Amino acid sequence: MIDGDQRTIDVGVIAGSGIYAFPGEEAEDLRVETRFGVAEVAVTRAGDLRVGFVSRHRPGHRYLPHMIPHKANLMALKELGARAILATTAVGAVDSALPLGQPVLIDDLYFPENRLPNGETCTIFTEPGAPERGHWIPDQPFSPHLRHRIELSAKELGIEASIGGIYGHVNGPRFNTDAEIRPMRAAGVSAVSQTCGPEAVLAGELELPYALVGFPVNYTPGAGDTGTKQDLDRLLALSKKVLPRLVLHTIQSLKETDFAFDYGYVYRVEGGM
Repeated sequence: MIDGDQRTIDVGVIAGSGIYAFPGEEAEDLRVETRFGVAEVAVTRAGDLRVGFVSRHRPGHRYLPHMIPHKANLMALKELGARAILATTAVGAVDSALPLGQPVLIDDLYFPENRLPNGETCTIFTEPGAPERGHWIPDQPFSPHLRHRIELSAKELGIEASIGGIYGHVNGPRFNTDAEIRPMRAAGVSAVSQTCGPEAVLAGELELPYALVGFPVNYTPGAGDTGTKQDLDRLLALSKKVLPRLVLHTIQSLKETDFAFDYGYVYRVEGGM
């Protein structure tokens, strides 16, 4: 484990569709070997903080959602010393009242299957008897400290944002039908995408504060006009302008209290300390 002056990064950023580089200084590209495979992390700075940037899909959208090495990505950021993670994702709005084209700051999670796209259970606790094994018990699935900091940053930048919403995870890579979305709407889900359920769970197990900013780029079936490919392209292009600015400003304004992992805990079973 890296800590103190040995820390390579302070904050991890995981970005979704269309965002393949972190704004600002030139980055150093690292290939990080973990017990879950290799992750590609670009290390740069934002103000006084060192940032490890993961392009979830990789340049050119090389990885479709079911190809993303979630466990390697999260473990790499942890091993590099990240104390918090800010993530972005393009989402489909399930709630018809959710405006398209402006960020939504997620505060709850709907991911009942808790499985990776290959059917594997979504957990880093894969070794019987491993000292760190346990059960993540969240009061909330996303960091309220980081979410509040993002909210303040949006206001300072003059970016309108929806505050609060339930993120629903679907595996993809195809989009879902109205019949499949309907139970999620009944559960109160605000927006869906195909990537961030595993990240939230794995970050929780690693005791890494994690915040998620969604950017609605279309309505799901039954929520409104699903739009055209041109509409989707236009809103994805807008997300590439808005989200990096918001994340960069948030990192530059982080306070020590924002790094607290105090909204749940990992219960270590007997003999697991």
